[in-house]
Amino acid sequence: MTLDIDRRTFIAGTGLALGGLLLPSRLLATSFATGFTHNVASGEPGQDSILLWTRYVAAAGDHPVSLDAEIALDPQFARIVGGGAVQTGAYRDWTAKLLIDGLKPGTTYFYRFIASDGTKSPVGRTRTLPVGRVPRFGVAVFSCSNAPVGWFNAYGHAARRTDLDLWFHVGDYIYEGGPSRPPRQMEPAYEPISLADYRLRYASYRADPDLQQLHQTAPMIALWDDHEVADNSWEGGANNHQPATEGSWDARKSAAMQVYREWMPVSDEPWKAYRIGDLATIYRTESRLLARTWHPEPDDLMAGGDPGAALKAYRDGAWAAPSGTLLGSVQESWMAHRLKADARETTWQLVGMGTNVGSVLMSEKALGWLAPNAPAAVVNAIRVAATAHSLGMPSLFDNWGGYPAARSRFLRSAQAADANLVMLTGDSHNAWAFDLAEDGRPAGVEFGGHSVTSNGLEKIFTPDAGLVARHLAAASPELRWADTSRRGYMMIDVTPAAVTGEWQFMETIKTRNATVAATHRMTVERGRKRFAA
Repeated sequence: MTLDIDRRTFIAGTGLALGGLLLPSRLLATSFATGFTHNVASGEPGQDSILLWTRYVAAAGDHPVSLDAEIALDPQFARIVGGGAVQTGAYRDWTAKLLIDGLKPGTTYFYRFIASDGTKSPVGRTRTLPVGRVPRFGVAVFSCSNAPVGWFNAYGHAARRTDLDLWFHVGDYIYEGGPSRPPRQMEPAYEPISLADYRLRYASYRADPDLQQLHQTAPMIALWDDHEVADNSWEGGANNHQPATEGSWDARKSAAMQVYREWMPVSDEPWKAYRIGDLATIYRTESRLLARTWHPEPDDLMAGGDPGAALKAYRDGAWAAPSGTLLGSVQESWMAHRLKADARETTWQLVGMGTNVGSVLMSEKALGWLAPNAPAAVVNAIRVAATAHSLGMPSLFDNWGGYPAARSRFLRSAQAADANLVMLTGDSHNAWAFDLAEDGRPAGVEFGGHSVTSNGLEKIFTPDAGLVARHLAAASPELRWADTSRRGYMMIDVTPAAVTGEWQFMETIKTRNATVAATHRMTVERGRKRFAA
């Protein structure tokens, strides 16, 4: 499907051309402004509906205010076809969300909000999902956008493309880390814990001009991973949460989830399916905060000084236990039933997941790649990964590698449905292509997305990145290809015959520069469930 109104024309016409974007020194100021402070966004696309988002801060007082919304077929609003009204206030950080129904499938719309004093928001552009026969659909996949590390050039590049219908963010939309420095200084200047902390962190992130442009030009489907709350989260805690000094985990998790739902163009449903005509079904999942069971961290396994003994005990006990889960029994059942039904009605089943499903194995050689001054936590992680490989275990337990029984259940459900399964994943910061198998039979493929900015393996290994990637691919039976050194996003091109993923590698994240330096393409053909040679 090709967008029927030129995106560049729209950007220029709505004041978002490159020269009109916010300067870095003004980013934080928007967090404390009044009026429409953070542009507009849309999400949760349906075949006859769309969710609209904005933020409007009243000039005085904390009393709730009402906003009107208009949706039209043209950016000048000469052909208004719908709208509605929504109330907001300090009780929800002045954010507003409104679902507009009664729209036409596969149609481009323009929308805006209007305050009671007549003030108008910027104009957003969105699109409903198609019905019937769909010859092509384009999706951009993002993950791991740590603002202090670098510029969101991936967002800026994607927003200017004309061949993409939808944004899909698979997690780590913000990071909860502590102090940062100008020009990428995020507030608060400490690790968020409370409701007010997380609201300020989102306000800082959403002030970024490239992220605003992305949201303004197409709808987004989004799911959270761990950094929206704290590093390596699970249902009952997180590696980066210390109850003794940071209080209740439940209170922190609840605050972070509330703010995510305030600031993001998402519904409150924890998981959901989106149908792209007869071409594909896209699934938004939740695998981090609601049902995920505990797994050990590398430091836990090194605590006794003998990772081999600790790993053997873990392997023979909790690691393989059928009670281990990322999705929980309710979501597992929902997914199995949806895959079975959707595989009969749509060609492709595209499942968004926060973490990798495919396994990367790491041998003892990796210990020799570490810099002499590598932090102890990094050394421990690589030592545990190498030892795990020698014991027949994957190198990482924070992804599906730590939940083998749950992984088997999921892949078997895809096989039972005869699904054309395509996993779209993030979290690892690096780019991967996996052939997924279960019981010796192909189950689908995985396009593992690299980060928008977050550091990859190039920050801890000294050898050439190409050597590292080739070694990992040779050691890991499921891994077909990898890049461990570059940042960017994935473009997923879906047709009835094939799904092609193209990793976009940005030239830099150190300066604001939306130039793509290189790409890599992989294709899976319908019915093959393995990447083409």
